Amino acid sequence: MSFKLMRAAVLALAVVTAPAMANEEAVKAMEEYLDFVDYGGATIFPEQIPKEDWKRFYVIDARDKDQYAKEHIPGAVNIEWRQVLAKRSSIPKDKPVLIYCNTGSLSAQAGFALRIAGYDNLRILQGGFAEWKAKGGLDAAAKATGQAKH
Repeated sequence: MSFKLMRAAVLALAVVTAPAMANEEAVKAMEEYLDFVDYGGATIFPEQIPKEDWKRFYVIDARDKDQYAKEHIPGAVNIEWRQVLAKRSSIPKDKPVLIYCNTGSLSAQAGFALRIAGYDNLRILQGGFAEWKAKGGLDAAAKATGQAKH
């Protein structure tokens, strides 16, 4: 086999196997995470957060900018779910982070990616914005315990 042919074969092999190796690393990271994570997968229900505790969270609205502009949880920042890894340098690791979307499915995907990226301070709002709103918003915890004032 000539040197040129051998070099071409090695380069072709490198190009073909590079994505597979990257995928294997990603799969390994996900396996390690799934071995570690608790059953709830870092979810939290709106009624588990007392009104006074909301200010402790860095809240991410993972919906698109139009939905965010229309209505969002007070104090939330808008980082669309597909952009959380690209913008992770703006997400703190030293305080609790809460992420939500409309129903919880897209924020769960973004939350999974962030957890794999090392954010163990992250919680996903179960049921998303729709459930948060239906349960009383910032007053969901008080309403769940019967303490809400009507």
